[in-house]
Amino acid sequence: MIVVGGGHAGAEAAWASARLGAATALVTLRAEAIARMSCNPAIGGLAKGQIVREIDALGGLMGLAIDAAGIQFRMLNRSKGPAVWAPRAQADERLYTARVREMLESAAGLTLIEASVEEVLVESDVVRGVVLEGGRRLSAQAVVLAPGTFLRGLMHCGTTQTEGGRVGEPAAVGLSRSLERLGLQLRRLKTGTPARVHRDSVDIGRLEVQPGDECPAPFSFMNDRIDRPQVVCWITYTNTGTHELIRANLDRAPLYTGQIQSRGPRYCPSIEDKIVRFADKDRHQVFLEPEGLDSDRIYCNGISTSLPADVQEDMLHSIVGLERAHVLQHGYAIEYDFVPPDQIEVTLETKRIRGLFLAGQINGTSGYEEAAGQGLLAGVNAARHVADREGVVLGRDQAYVGVMVDDLITRPPIEPYRMFTSRAEYRLLLRNDNADGRLTPLGREIGLVDDERWKRFERKERFMDQIRRALTADLREGRPLVDWLRRPEIRIGDLIDPASVERPACPLVDEALQAVQVEVKYGGYIERQQRQVERFRQMESRPIPPGFRFSAIPELRAEARERLTAVGPRSIGQASRISGINPADITVLMVYLDCRRRLAGS
Repeated sequence: MIVVGGGHAGAEAAWASARLGAATALVTLRAEAIARMSCNPAIGGLAKGQIVREIDALGGLMGLAIDAAGIQFRMLNRSKGPAVWAPRAQADERLYTARVREMLESAAGLTLIEASVEEVLVESDVVRGVVLEGGRRLSAQAVVLAPGTFLRGLMHCGTTQTEGGRVGEPAAVGLSRSLERLGLQLRRLKTGTPARVHRDSVDIGRLEVQPGDECPAPFSFMNDRIDRPQVVCWITYTNTGTHELIRANLDRAPLYTGQIQSRGPRYCPSIEDKIVRFADKDRHQVFLEPEGLDSDRIYCNGISTSLPADVQEDMLHSIVGLERAHVLQHGYAIEYDFVPPDQIEVTLETKRIRGLFLAGQINGTSGYEEAAGQGLLAGVNAARHVADREGVVLGRDQAYVGVMVDDLITRPPIEPYRMFTSRAEYRLLLRNDNADGRLTPLGREIGLVDDERWKRFERKERFMDQIRRALTADLREGRPLVDWLRRPEIRIGDLIDPASVERPACPLVDEALQAVQVEVKYGGYIERQQRQVERFRQMESRPIPPGFRFSAIPELRAEARERLTAVGPRSIGQASRISGINPADITVLMVYLDCRRRLAGS
């Protein structure tokens, strides 16, 4: 099989497929740019951190890479419940890229090819390979496309427009044309990035310090601790002078002159958008984040922009601590093609072309983590396609990755899709701490989880079982320990000594203790969500036959027939989540399917 694109989606896809035994070629423009952090040099965050832990639990590489390259770790949302705790790490961008490349180069059966892909080869609606720039052909039984923002990428900085997928790298124009010739519908989206400034030009003494956690928590379940010294980040703010300057130059902003036509992300707007949409705000937060331990570059998080270069510099110089900032790279917006994802199956295989899989921003998502989750799933399913095995599907009750894929297919995005905890209705079951319990057995079944990871997982599970037994069997003042642990003020460390579980105590025991504590303290809520999941599964278990003709149900509204035909849901549950489908449509569909089954039975 062939993976096209060496970003975060492509890296995970190639890693997964090679580890599953498929002879894999990863085709990328430059090997040194594999897994490059072309925007924020960080991994994780709200909901995104959960995705990274899911990737790791399944045997992917992102968690291992960020643990090796992280320079500041923080657990977000500590003041809230464990369902929304989310790990985040600032990365040394060079170290991260180097670590991912090192892991890929160590994978047996994986070949890196530096080239541009111009065409996807298809015969009788079955993928046959790709054509590289210059005419060289590579044959394959499956192809994963993970081109990021390179599909007809067009960068904007003021009136300056430059073709490219990111600074210094050309756009993939031929590949877009090839997909259109194959009958896939393309649309445009937009994202952006802020300026980078020289570290020595920032007046750090005037900034608010943002430290990392005193005891950094690793992303990978394979790591016990992070021993590397941690750096600090800094916080500053825009002000009324900054806002007046931007308003005075909106007539030069591509977002407002009509130069940029496509939709950008509402949840991460440019500073121009913030000033217009939130006119009542007199300041906006700016995070100044180092791009590496030895890097001179500081990433100005929070002021993404496509304003002209001179306006950007004036804007920066109006902000406290940045009065003398030297700009190393100006911010820019980028427009690019994507394939609206109602054209793919839940396995990420395209409906039109057998053996062609899509992952990452080509499906309308935004973010390294969302891309990596799709990449791993696409790589697994492409490898299984080559082996003539059934694809793997993750459910909404099983993983954030499953929520994301279901959202993309049933509600195709009109703006770049980003994962939030609020999108997951069963988020108390999809915590970052239990991702291994949810997904490592599946990773083992698939073949991605090696013996070392599996032995570690089994050991933690034994510890958890031992702790659960102690909580129910051991008494304090005539009551089982589990009753005491349900009290808000009691911690599990007050009841169980780690050395009683394993002597000498190890970090894995601490993980097991914390996991069991969450189970007990949130037991009532967890049981309630599990009952909701059972009702959800009943809907998901009511299948809709493949190729079912929704147009044959005259009682359905015209819009419902159109949307159901476009998505082709596999179950009543999936049909109910499609945008534009209402409960009355589902009732009509269920009645029709029940009648059809009764007639077939007779």
